[in-house]
Order: sequence, then C-alpha cells, then structure tokens
Amino acid sequence: MLTSFGILILSFLLGMRHATDADHVVAVTTIVSRQRSLPRAAAIGALWGLGHTLTLLTVGGVMIVLGLVMPPWLGLTLELVVAVMLVVLGVASVVGGGRSERMVDSSARPLIVGTIHGMAGSAAFTLLALPLIASPMLAAAYLVLFGVGTIAGMVVVTLAIALPSLYAAHRIDGARQVLRYAAGFASIAFGLYLAHHIGFADGLFTGAPVWTPK
Repeated sequence: MLTSFGILILSFLLGMRHATDADHVVAVTTIVSRQRSLPRAAAIGALWGLGHTLTLLTVGGVMIVLGLVMPPWLGLTLELVVAVMLVVLGVASVVGGGRSERMVDSSARPLIVGTIHGMAGSAAFTLLALPLIASPMLAAAYLVLFGVGTIAGMVVVTLAIALPSLYAAHRIDGARQVLRYAAGFASIAFGLYLAHHIGFADGLFTGAPVWTPK
C-alpha cells in the first residue's frame, strides 16, 4: 500500500502524464505552432498549465469539501465544451490571418484554454482519485501536486513541439504557414471527432450518458 509520500510523488507524475493527453496536446500545438521563440512557447505551456491548475484547485477543492461527484451528463457536457473549443481554435488558426496572429500572442488565450480543460479534468480527477484518499489534507496536497505536475509536463510538451517547428520555420520558406494550417486542421478534425464520440458513443445526445473519466 502506498505511503502518503508515495501518493504525493505519484500525484506529481500523474500530473505530468495528464499534460500529454491528446486533447491537451492538440490545443497547445495549435497555439505554439505560431510562436517564434522557445521562451514564448514555454510560457504558453506554463500559462495553459496554470489555467488548468487554478480550475482544478477551485472545482476539486469544492468537491473535496462537500464530498461531491459530478453526474455523467455534466462530465460529458464539460468534455463537449473542450471539443467545441478545439474546433474554434482550429478555425481561428486556419482563417485568422494577421489579426489572429496578434491575438495568439496574448497571454489570455493559453490561460483560457487551460481553464476550460481544467473544468473537464476536475470532474474526472475527483471521481477517479480523491475517493481513494481518506485524509482531506492529503487529498488537497494530492490536488496541488497534480496541478504542479501538469504545469511542468505542459512546459515540456510545448518545448518538444516548438523545437522542431522553429527549426523548420527558420530553414524552410513557408514552413511556419504550413505548420499553422496543419495544426489548425488537426484541431478541427480532433474536436469534431470528440464531439461525435461524446454525443453518440457516450450518449450525451441520446439521453443515456455513460461517462468513463480519463
């Protein structure tokens, strides 16, 4: 059986792994593909992780205190919001042009995207992990370290995405535009796939929601 220290270490590692979920990577790639420096790319990852963590701490903290678990329809609805957001990000990347380029430079975008992801992640996280932790204090510490791990993991992910894209952009004419379109269309396609899966395979649109938190 895991000790308290082992649980806390596990929470940090799970937070780092959580950053690599497909919807997270797709969303951040859509933003990072248009950056021109590694420090800016790393900052985007940190801001995404910060938004995710703030939501996780707020929603997860309330659920710890009140002993709540989200119903399947609400968990699926929050995941649907993420799917719609991916489509919106993709469309903005493909058709936004120069104006969208300036908007992407805003720190608000990755923070907002991370916050939306955190809303869906809070439901899954509290349902899967917190019932296994008897102590509220330990559960709160788990929540904090999971969030810190998510921030660290997303910084690593964004740097891994940015390195090859920046290398290509500096050596191949038009590479930045190609990467922007590729990331945008991938975000649209993945968002539509998620929306269909949530709505029909998971039953949100059919009135029989079956939610399996991930």
